[in-house]
Amino acid sequence: MTDIAVETRNTAAAAPEHMAWDSRARRMVMLWLPLGCFLLILLFPFYWMAITSFKPNAELYDFRAHNPFWITSPTLDHIHKLLFETAYPRWLMTTMLVAVCSTVLSLFSSTLAAYAIQRLRFRGSQYVGLAIYLAYLVPPSIQFIPLATMVYQLGLFDTPFALILTYPTFLIPFCTWLLIGYFKSIPYELEECALIDGATRLQILRRITLPLAVPGLISAGIFSFTLSWNEFIYALAFIQSSESKTVPVAILTELVTGDVYQWGALMAGSLLGSLPVAIFYSFFVDYYVSSLTGAVKE
Repeated sequence: MTDIAVETRNTAAAAPEHMAWDSRARRMVMLWLPLGCFLLILLFPFYWMAITSFKPNAELYDFRAHNPFWITSPTLDHIHKLLFETAYPRWLMTTMLVAVCSTVLSLFSSTLAAYAIQRLRFRGSQYVGLAIYLAYLVPPSIQFIPLATMVYQLGLFDTPFALILTYPTFLIPFCTWLLIGYFKSIPYELEECALIDGATRLQILRRITLPLAVPGLISAGIFSFTLSWNEFIYALAFIQSSESKTVPVAILTELVTGDVYQWGALMAGSLLGSLPVAIFYSFFVDYYVSSLTGAVKE
């Protein structure tokens, strides 16, 4: 009986250890392994851009003598060439100007359109909202031909205004659709009380609806800023002079001569061009997440 009791106690003591090991193994396989793979796939392009930006040409083109995944003798020659031997600072300022102006114009128009569709409740408002969203699904490769004709006739060709006025054609539909859903989550009783107190629709929009919709506005702003910053087709078609180009177009057309790719300067330009978007996200990530997880509840 004593041997049986000792064996029972040993088995009971081993069971929690087995369960704990099984829990750790399951957590490793179900959580940390997929998370590690996701981070590797997500961050490796930025790591590759970073090390390529600081590699001398000897290490870039000789993988047999140098490790392709590490830097032996870092250099700033590529960044110096990009900043002081090209018009990259001007390309960056032009891209910032176009992205900010397009974002502000799109948010202003989308806010008014979304509020009118969701709150004024006119006949056919749902179909209007659906039509606006369907306009977002039209490929830019189809739109840029008629838009190029209009830009040329208005005398805006090869100017930043051509991009500022054409980018909202694909930004406004999605932002309007996004804000319609966010305005829908704000209790309508708040506006009814304001209407009873004598407030106008514009006062309600400015003092009640917009303060409650800040996460949704920031989410739409992040979306608009990112698309404007990375847009390529319109910037390639509407801008011709080297000084007026945006970063995505300029680093490809100005840093590639024939079949010669200046990989160090290309990667440095891509890395520096991605920093403003990353900084923009880091400042407003909390509002962006809150807009995705829900809005004001009744």
